[in-house]
Amino acid sequence: MPAEVDVPPVPVPHLLDETAARLPRRTAYIFYGRRLAYRQVRNLVDRFAAGLQTLGVRPGDRVSLVLPNCPQMAIVFFAVLRLGAVAVPHNPLYTAEEMGRQLADCGSRVAVVLDRSYATVRSVRHSVPLEHVVVTSLTEYLPWPQRLALRLPLASMRRKRAALTAEVPPDPGVIGFGELLRRSRQPARQTWLVPDRHPAAIQYTGGTEGRPKGVTLTHRNLVANAYQKQTWDLESRDGREVTLAVLPLFHSFGMTACLIAPVVRAETVVLLPRYDAGQVIRALRRYRPTIFPGVPTLYEQVLDTPGVERRDLASVRLWLSGASSLTARTIERFHRMGLRGLVQAYGLTEASPAVSSNPGDGRARNETVGLPLPSTDVVIVDVDDPTRVLPPGRPGEVVVRGPQVFAGYWNRPEETARVLSNGWLRTGDIGVMSPDGFLTILDRKQDLIKVSGFSVYPSEVEEVLYRHPAVIECAVVGVPDERRGEKVVACVVEHPAYPFSADELRRHCEKYLSHYKVPEEFLPRSALPRSGIGKVMRRVLREECLLEVTH
Repeated sequence: MPAEVDVPPVPVPHLLDETAARLPRRTAYIFYGRRLAYRQVRNLVDRFAAGLQTLGVRPGDRVSLVLPNCPQMAIVFFAVLRLGAVAVPHNPLYTAEEMGRQLADCGSRVAVVLDRSYATVRSVRHSVPLEHVVVTSLTEYLPWPQRLALRLPLASMRRKRAALTAEVPPDPGVIGFGELLRRSRQPARQTWLVPDRHPAAIQYTGGTEGRPKGVTLTHRNLVANAYQKQTWDLESRDGREVTLAVLPLFHSFGMTACLIAPVVRAETVVLLPRYDAGQVIRALRRYRPTIFPGVPTLYEQVLDTPGVERRDLASVRLWLSGASSLTARTIERFHRMGLRGLVQAYGLTEASPAVSSNPGDGRARNETVGLPLPSTDVVIVDVDDPTRVLPPGRPGEVVVRGPQVFAGYWNRPEETARVLSNGWLRTGDIGVMSPDGFLTILDRKQDLIKVSGFSVYPSEVEEVLYRHPAVIECAVVGVPDERRGEKVVACVVEHPAYPFSADELRRHCEKYLSHYKVPEEFLPRSALPRSGIGKVMRRVLREECLLEVTH
C-alpha cells in the first residue's frame, strides 16, 4: 500500500466535472434499470444548483437531504456543494423528534425530501428555520415503461404506487423536484471555494452512545478520503468498476464508498433504496458488480438468501466491510463459498470516515482492521495520558492524523477541543498495533467494563460466545454493581434449533475466560437493537439490562 496520496486541491464537484469531461457516456447510476450517464448527471447537477439559487441558497447555507439511495440524492448532493452550500444528510426514517432535533441544530433553510418522508418534516416545520421544501418521489427516475405502467388503473399498480409514493399537500414553500429543475436551463453561478477551509457536509454521528453530533467535513476531507480509497485499491480499473450501493448514502460510509469515491474512477453505481433480498440478488445477477461495500449483518443476510449460489456473488472482487467487526463465522462462510476479496476496514464519521483497511490483494488479516490508509498516521496512546505513545502489543486509545480528519463538531467548540488537538483525532476506540503495523480494534472506550478494577473488553467475551452453537448474535455490556463496580451482562439471540441455557453458556465461557470476564447474567433476545447502519446500540442495551437485572 502506498504511504502517501496526492490529494488535488479541488472542491468535491470538480471530481464529477472531470469524469464527465473524460468519460461523458459512461453510466454513472443505475436505478431499477434506468441509466444516467456522467454527462447527464453533471447537467442535472448544474440545473438543480441553479434552481437552488432561485430559492436563495448561498455559500455557507445548509441544505438538508432527506432521501434514500436514488439518483436525486446524488444530484442534490453535488448541486449543493457546487454552490458552496453545505449538504446535511438525514435518515428518511427518522421520527419527528429525531428529525426536528437535527434540522434545528444545523439550521437548514432548504430541505429536499422524499414524498414518503414529507409528513415527518411537515410536523416539525413550525419549530425549525426551514423556508423551502423540495419534494421528490422514487418514481421520478424509474424507466419510462415502469412510470407509464404505474398510471394504469389496475389494483396491482395502485398497490405498487402506494408503496413508492405518498400524497403531498399544497403547503406554502413546497415545490416539486422536477419543477425546480425546469426553472433554469442555465448552469449555476460558480462559487470560489478553499477546499481545506470550506465545509462540504455535516454528517450526524450514529448516536449509538448518546445524542448525535454534527461532524463538519470540508471539501478537502471528502476528496482526500476518496483518493485514499482509490489509491489503496490497487486493482481498481478506470471506467470498468460497478459498485452496488445498498449502504445508505446518508451515512458517512455510504457517502464516501458509494457516492464520492466512485466518481474518481468513473464507476457505475447501482442504487438500491433499501435492503430487499430479492432486489439485491437480482442486481448481483444482472449488473455483475465488482465492489460491494457493506456491513457484516448485510453480508450475512445476502448469504442467507434462499437459493443464492456462488456464481451469483462471484463477480464481486471487493467486499469492503466496515461499521462493525466481522465475526469468525462470517469470514468462514465466505471461505467455504470460495468468495474472494472480503476485507475488514475501520473508520469513524470524524475521519470522513475511512482510517485503515486490510489489503485487497489476498493478504487480508480480517481479525484486524488492516493498515492505515495512505497519508494517515495512527498511534496508540495511554487512555489516561494521551501524550504517552504505547509500544506495539499494548492496548490503548487509537489516535489518528490525516487529511480526512474533520474540521470540528457543528457549533460545539468544547466537544471539538476534547477530541481534536493539533490535527490529531482522539477516536475513543481502544486498539492495539502489531509490530508490522496492523491495527486491531478491541472496543469503544466507553464500552470498556471495569470489574473490581480489571478491564473487560466486550469484544473478547463476544468472540467466545460466538463459538457456541446456540448463539446467533450477542452483545456484552456492563451494568453498575455495588460490590465490584460493574458486572458483565451478555444479551444473546439464540439459534432457533438450540434451546437457550444460561448455565450452559456460563460453563462455556468459563473454559476460555478469566473468572471476572465471565458474564454474570445471560439475557435472551429476539434481536439486538441496531442503528441504521447496523451497529449495535449498546447504550439502549445497557438501559434495558439495567432494568432487567435490578427487578
